Amino acid sequence: MKKFSQADINQALSKVMHPEVRYSLVDLGIIKEVVAEENKVSFILNLPFLEIPIKDYLIQIIKEALTNLDKDVEVEIKLEQMNQRERDEFMKKAKEGWKF
Repeated sequence: MKKFSQADINQALSKVMHPEVRYSLVDLGIIKEVVAEENKVSFILNLPFLEIPIKDYLIQIIKEALTNLDKDVEVEIKLEQMNQRERDEFMKKAKEGWKF
């Protein structure tokens, strides 16, 4: 197993782009409180609403980005819903970066 640093994890996650918005999930506030320890990465997936249709897809692309660093990495994701302020910021950036 390859050893990775917090910086490696942060860099990998900062490249995970939202499929419909020209911003990364980190920039949109969707990924937060990232912690890397040994072979485990944990973070909060902070969604505008818990049941958004692309939730499973977002989890998949995040896990792919992390397993590109180390195929044996353990990924722990806690789901949360954005508060109103976070959702307002997300919507502002989403409108600015909307691809369609």
